[in-house]
Amino acid sequence: MKFTLSWLKEHLETDEPLEKLADKLTMIGLEVENIEDKAKALKSFSIAKVISAEKHPNADKLRVCMVDTGAGAPVQVVCGAPNARAGLVSVFSPPGSYIPGKNITLGVGTIRGVESRGMLCSAAELQLSEDHDGIIELPADAPVGASYAEWAGLGDPVIEINLTPNRQDCTGVHGIARDLAAAGMGTLKTPPIRPVKGEIPCPVKVKVEAPDLCPGFALRLVRGVRNGPSPEWLQKHLAAIGLRPINALVDITNFLTFDRARPLHVFDAAKVKGDLVVRRGREGESLLALDGRTYELDPAICVIADDAGVESLAGIMGGEASGCSEATTDVLIESALWNEFNIAHTGRRLGVNSDARYRFERGVDPAFMVPGLDLATKLVLELCGGTPSEAIVVGKQHGDDRVIDFPLTEVKRLAGIDVPLVEVRRILGHLGFMLAGTGPVVKIAVPSWRSDVHGKADLVEEIIRIVGVERIPMTPFPRGDNPRKPVLTSLQQRTRRAKRALATRGMVEAVTWSFIARNEAVLFGGGQPELTLANPIAADLSDMRPSLLPGLIRAAQANADRGIADLALFEVGQVFRGDRPQDQFIAASGLRRGLASARGVGRHWSGTAAADAFDAKGDALAVLAATGAPMQGLQIVPLTEAKQAPAWLHPGRSGTIQIGPQNVLGYFGELHPGALEALGAEGPLVGFEVILDRIPEPKARPTRTKPLLDLSAFQPVSRDFAFIVDRAVKAGDVVRAAQGVDKKLITNVSVFDLYEGKGIEDGKKSIAIAVTLQPRDKTLTDQEIEAVAGKIVAEIVKKTGGVLRG
Repeated sequence: MKFTLSWLKEHLETDEPLEKLADKLTMIGLEVENIEDKAKALKSFSIAKVISAEKHPNADKLRVCMVDTGAGAPVQVVCGAPNARAGLVSVFSPPGSYIPGKNITLGVGTIRGVESRGMLCSAAELQLSEDHDGIIELPADAPVGASYAEWAGLGDPVIEINLTPNRQDCTGVHGIARDLAAAGMGTLKTPPIRPVKGEIPCPVKVKVEAPDLCPGFALRLVRGVRNGPSPEWLQKHLAAIGLRPINALVDITNFLTFDRARPLHVFDAAKVKGDLVVRRGREGESLLALDGRTYELDPAICVIADDAGVESLAGIMGGEASGCSEATTDVLIESALWNEFNIAHTGRRLGVNSDARYRFERGVDPAFMVPGLDLATKLVLELCGGTPSEAIVVGKQHGDDRVIDFPLTEVKRLAGIDVPLVEVRRILGHLGFMLAGTGPVVKIAVPSWRSDVHGKADLVEEIIRIVGVERIPMTPFPRGDNPRKPVLTSLQQRTRRAKRALATRGMVEAVTWSFIARNEAVLFGGGQPELTLANPIAADLSDMRPSLLPGLIRAAQANADRGIADLALFEVGQVFRGDRPQDQFIAASGLRRGLASARGVGRHWSGTAAADAFDAKGDALAVLAATGAPMQGLQIVPLTEAKQAPAWLHPGRSGTIQIGPQNVLGYFGELHPGALEALGAEGPLVGFEVILDRIPEPKARPTRTKPLLDLSAFQPVSRDFAFIVDRAVKAGDVVRAAQGVDKKLITNVSVFDLYEGKGIEDGKKSIAIAVTLQPRDKTLTDQEIEAVAGKIVAEIVKKTGGVLRG
């Protein structure tokens, strides 16, 4: 919602400075998003006169101008505008000025060998219009040396506020002024709106066939109008907030839309055939609207029609056929009430955004329907002349009365501060509420323009936002004697830890759509009918995602298309699998492309590191370690041997991470070329996906707290072992066998060598491991070390069928 300071002061008598008004607007819930003050932005620009304009010695299209700025000696300016000439009065910017239209700060420059000490500006360079064909031409009597912004009347700041959907009363400047007056920023100007007496009967009748969509409808004919350009004051009001003045009749309706939050519509009476009917649209009907688009209609859409057909999308936009032009002499002015939900539904279905829709879908003041018609008629008579008819009113002229029994103690109970009855009466009275009684319970009548106020809490909110939320005391919650329970669930903690772990590995978090195309959903294990959207926002966003990887792949390709080929992305979010609502899981997924390896970033003189399946494996294991997975119990199984093998992974360059064959925690590896082709992405890409819900919860521990840092005073001992095993034996099996010998004493087992070839018979391989023993109570003797080593050898031989290598 935009308005100017002078427009606000037409409804609010105040001497408060702009900054204080803006702060108060934000504090009472009407957040100020932007203040555009052209006079402040253009304060260094002045009016100047071109004394001479000679051809540039080194450029045919440039002129060397001597400019009188009113500040002493003439200034030399090199100008390329085709209309630069001697005697021209224009706008001059000296060195050091900021040119908003070009986003540059002007300096003294040399253009083709000639010094230029300033600039003659176009309207586009000052962001006053789109005109950039030449420099601004001012009247010959414009005062040279004067501030251009002050002379042009640009000293009226434009304020833009961000309205919450419930504040429909503040979609008009009058409603905003009412709030500021209640907050002590001035006095509200509320001149009465006198009814317009009709001089002739209205020849057009109105029938409402859909009262559920149109609770009230008012209409008046004004005969003998002269429709031309609107007066300067009205054009300035509209132009300041970005609206293009059209003609007096249309400008009046636009003005009242923003001034009083009352959208209206005007029909050219000569183009209306017969009487008007408010009804539902019919199959096969269409309307060419004022925006130049043709809209197909159906019974869900409310329309205004005449004997010839549909004339208007009710409450949203009029039709081209009955629009007003300069030839219009008789006009029908319509002021109506429309069903908010139907207006919102119609606007979304047809993709129409208009100022009328913005207000009607929030709800307008029902009691202002007829006064709004009278105010519009008064302006038409003043600006265009004519003879008004009597008003025709069909349906309700007022909304339902709402009276709330309000205990005065509610303010203290809900907000924590005492507000005396006198202050409550003053605040609510200024906002338009009516109070009866002296307490402890008073009756409060809600004004017709506040459809969002329904109960006692709403009234407390109104009082507190005007009193000031800063007056609410800061009161700590009672902690109690019992220990505080964790706020986050186990899954929420895992989500945070997974994000932190991946970010520390140099990956960038992405947030992608929860919906993907059907072919992508099927490829990644989804596509069930239960996961198909009934009303997708786009054809390629039709199914709930069974995996995070399709969105990441598309994001990676979009970056690659823009020259960013080396990147690492991750996402932690919901995935949807199966045919039940509870088949939703939290997944952590990541993707690496090009040279974005975990071992090195990008190209470098010392070498490059292309991302491969082992990077994806490391990413997945980092997530599992951070989220509390039992790392010693994990099994890495090649995809070719896994019972559950996703089709989107390369079968020879990927694997699964599982705790037994029935609990697969995730997958990692290089993505299948066929999957990349289906998504229109270029490979190779490596990625992983871990389902955080499948990580088993840690077993309950004794209540005795373990120290955070458990160090031993004794020297650790390391022993190396090498075993000849069958080629099919996994290194992880060897590691787990060694770890199971003594879990307290053996703190680490790692593989440091794998050998196949000369000296090893066919079908066999050598696996070498390093085992670290960490004593806790005493230093180990040689005999004790040898005893543990013997157990390790025996256990590995038993579990793998291998032999100790000599």
